[in-house]
Parts: sequence; C-alpha cells; structure tokens
Amino acid sequence: MNLVEEAKKQISDIINTACEKARHTPPLESNPPDSGEPPKGNTPPANDTPPPANDPPPPDRKPLPAGDPLRGSVEIPRDTSHGDYAATHAMAAAKQMRLPSRAIAETLAAHIDLEGTDFESVSVAGAGFLNFTVSKKWYGKVMQTVLNENAEYGAVNIGDGKKVMVEFVSANPTGPITVGNARGAVFGDTLAAVLEKAGYDVWREFYLNDTGNQVELFGKSIEARYLQLCPNAEAVEFPEDGYHGDDIKELAQKMYNSDGGALQELSEEKRREKLTQFGLSHNIEVMKTHLERYKIRFNEWFSEKKMHESGYIAETVEALDKAGLLYEKDGAIWLRNTDLGGDKDEVLRKSNGFFTYYTADIAYHRNKLERGFDKVVDIWGADHHGHAKRLMATMTSPQLGQALGVDGNKLRFLLMQMIRIMRDGEVMKVSKRTGKALTLNDLLDEINVDACRFFNNARADSQLEFDIDLAVRQDSENPVYYVQYAHARICSLIRALAAEGFEVPQPKQINTDLLRHETEQELIRQLSLLPEEITLAARDLEPSRINRYVTEVASRFHKFYTACRIKGEENELLEARLALAEATRIVIRNCLEVLNITAPEKM
Repeated sequence: MNLVEEAKKQISDIINTACEKARHTPPLESNPPDSGEPPKGNTPPANDTPPPANDPPPPDRKPLPAGDPLRGSVEIPRDTSHGDYAATHAMAAAKQMRLPSRAIAETLAAHIDLEGTDFESVSVAGAGFLNFTVSKKWYGKVMQTVLNENAEYGAVNIGDGKKVMVEFVSANPTGPITVGNARGAVFGDTLAAVLEKAGYDVWREFYLNDTGNQVELFGKSIEARYLQLCPNAEAVEFPEDGYHGDDIKELAQKMYNSDGGALQELSEEKRREKLTQFGLSHNIEVMKTHLERYKIRFNEWFSEKKMHESGYIAETVEALDKAGLLYEKDGAIWLRNTDLGGDKDEVLRKSNGFFTYYTADIAYHRNKLERGFDKVVDIWGADHHGHAKRLMATMTSPQLGQALGVDGNKLRFLLMQMIRIMRDGEVMKVSKRTGKALTLNDLLDEINVDACRFFNNARADSQLEFDIDLAVRQDSENPVYYVQYAHARICSLIRALAAEGFEVPQPKQINTDLLRHETEQELIRQLSLLPEEITLAARDLEPSRINRYVTEVASRFHKFYTACRIKGEENELLEARLALAEATRIVIRNCLEVLNITAPEKM
C-alpha cells in the first residue's frame, strides 16, 4: 500500500467535496482556519502587518463559481511544522474562478469536513496553500501497514507486469572489469531491483562486444606474445596499437603451457582465431566471476559475434536499404541519419565490406525491441554521450521504425558520469597489490562488497569521488555502516527484550496513541514514504533515491532511540516502542534487499 499516494488522493477528494459545498452555500464560519503565518519551505513570506483601523471590513464571502473539479498538486513540504501535506488546488483554480487564490483557499477550508479521514486539521497559508496535518489514527495505520505487509512493504504495482530490459556493464571482454564499469554495474543492478519492486518484469542483459577491431587487436596481441615464447619462432613485431598489459602476456603463457607451442605450426589465420577465442573465453569467465563476487548476475550474455554470424545485421541493413534510407559514397554504405534527426550521416558498411559498430548497435536495439520489451534501458558511460545521442535520434525516427517494424520510443539511455577512487585525499589509479590499473576485483580486495555497492549507487548524472578511507570506517560517517548498524541495533534490542519476556506485539494490539514524542512521529512519517520512494525511483530511473531514503530512516531511528527509552518503560508504552523499532527494522531490511546489501543482525 502506498500510504503517501493514498493520502494525496484523500486530500484531493476532501478539497473537491468542500468545493461542491462552497459552490452552493456560503461558509457558516466568519473566520476560517488559519495557521497565522505561512509555513516555511512551501510558501513565500506573507505580509502579516495588520491592516489600519480605518480599513473597511472584508466583504462577505460568496459561493464559489460552478465549474470542473479542482485540480492541484499535493506535496510533502520540507518543513512539516505547519502541516504534513500542502495542497495547491486553490492557487490552480484562481484563474478559472477569477478570484484571489487566498480567498478560494479560505472558503474551501471553511467547508472542509475531516470527519472519518486521516487528517485532524487544515489551515490556510501564504498565497493559498491548504496545509493538512495527519491524525493520531494515521500513525497507527502506518505502523499496522508496515508490520502486516512485512517483507512486501514498499512494493507497488506501477509496472503492472510490463517487460523491461536493463542492459548494463557490457564491458569490452579484452580486459578485466574496471572501476568505471563497477559504477554502472551496481547502478544497473539496483535499478533492475527497483523496477522489480515496482511491479515490472525485468530482464538483465550484458552485451558482449566479442568481435570487431578491438577484438582483432586483442587476438594479434596474444599471438605476438605467444610466438615470443616459442623458441623456434621467427622474430615477431608487436602490433603498434596492440594491448601491452601483463594480462596479455599471462594469456599467452597459459596457452603456451597448455600446448607447448603447437599453435605455431598452424596458419596465421587459424592460430589467431584459436588464440582470440581462448583469450575471450578466459576473460569472459573471469568477468563473470568478478561480477558474481559483486553480487551481479545476468539473464543473458548477448553475443555481438553471433548476431553477425546469423546474418541478422546484414538483414537489418537490407531492410534500411529497401526503405530508401541508405546511399553509397566512396565505396561505403551510409545511413541518411541527418534525415532521421541525427547531426551527421553514419557509415554502416566500410569500403572493405565490414560493418561498423553503429550498424551493430542499430541491429542489436532492433533485436531488443523485437523481443517484446515494453521499455529498454541502456546504461552507458558518459564518454559515449555523442554516440548515444545520435543512436537515439536514429532509433526514434519514424522512418527507421517503419523500416524495421519497431518502436524506438521505448528506448532510454542513461549515462554514468566518471568515478575517481580516492585514498588519503589523492586519486588512486593503480592497485597496491598488483601495481596495475585498478579493477573491480582490486576494489573488492580493498573494501567489502556492501560498501562498494552502496557507494557506487550514487546519482548517475554526477561525478563520483569514491573515498576508500570513508568506506572502511566503522562509524556514523560511513553511510552504509550507519544503516547496517541501525538494523543490527534493533535486532539486538529485540533479542534483549525477548530474554525479558517481551515479544513484538501483534499490530492490532499496539496502542499507537502513546507514540506522541516528536522523534517517534518523525520516524513513523519517514517509514510511510518507502512505497512512494520506490514509485519515484522507478518512474525517474533513479535508484540512488533508496540510498538517501534508508540513510534518513537510520538517522531518524537513532534520534528516536536516543530520545525515547524502551527498556524499563510501562509495558504498554514499551510494546508500542518495540513495535516501532520492529517496523523500522522491516523498512531498513527491505531497502537493503533492493540494494542487495547485507542486513546484519549483529555487528
């Protein structure tokens, strides 16, 4: 149950019921409810200077003019001291009604009946905000919802079973997973989990760039290092643009140890093919192992090479040609991409007969859309910004959609900004252990996987400084430790009270009217937000909301635990506070489950 959504709907209904009354009868009250001064954070400062004594009295309020139901937004203000929800319906209606928005709000407030609702009061502030304060009954409703739904609390169904593919990482298999890939990996995995929690049917996919120029150079590099190990081989010149890393030498050594140099007897083409396949197979298995360590698994590792071999890419080009979207120039085949909305035309087949990466990307995204996904999300690095913009223009053009029979408007590209690993205030570029460029596996040797996932799940549109010193700290400055400690602290409390004979009461047995302390009510209000946070994170494709939300839950719990004694209180109050602690534990655990981070019971 989304308690925030329910409250917003209830407020809109309350306002429109009051509006219908106000359209037929003037208010009975001469002085409608007013907060006295505008709430901070959701209204501009109001002029509260009293009018001069000789000013004429305000005219009697008349019925509101007839018209359509009122529409407006209902939001949770930053400062809730004047109300838990602020509605803008009066301001939205001012132009239609040709009345001052403040006067409309006052008339509405005078006709509002809160009997049987989740609210205990309404006030008018500023230019016409209607501020609603929740009732004691509402706090009990939140507690019961969390405790009853338990592991399901937070789940919503805005997806309604729609199919979504999230393609992420898709790192070049010519080397290990880098720390840059690590950021996109956890963002994509957490986004997939958020979408699942929001009711979508999610498919995780890794696109393997296992063919093309880089793979060819990779194979040539291994071949050169392999032949350098063969005592009878002729002198071998290393490729000018080849891969010089030690990992290439290690791959060559593995193959040489396996066959004793037998490959040197094969033709250059067959030898290179075998060494390339050996290197790719080895690297892909290493990538899978390292991602598994990072708690990331995929439904499919989609091979670009197989797409070429099946003829699918050639068929895609043929379909574009039939639609009149291609032309030939200098022996190459070009896509009329400027006609499709791009900033330049694109080469699809080079003069040597080889298809370009752009061609493979069009075919791959055609394939995705043909598989019946309702939404396709690509998570790429920020260095692919220009390519993503051009490809989006291509795929969303009506001409290409008609030619390939797909709807490119189902595509979304998310670009991950750069990451810098910091230690002692300086950028860490190489591993202490290996002296080589820092990889995901190196990072997981430095810090635990939970910290790595939490820190990397930051906003995609901001550069990330990953502070290793902070990630290994065991205090409140480290956000993941802070959240996990809150969960462990609650588990410890529940065990201690169980030893004294106190169990978490059944939801209907809790007297939530006793939870009157400010920190208790702030915590309950925060717990009520989880379904809404899942909804917004899924809608905006922004999984880092869950990091910020659960950190705030932990913060409010620690404040409550400091301010409100539990052990030693009267039984009824003790049980109410124990139930609040358990509800908090459920929310923290559910958030950490979405983030795929451990919820420890002891620390």
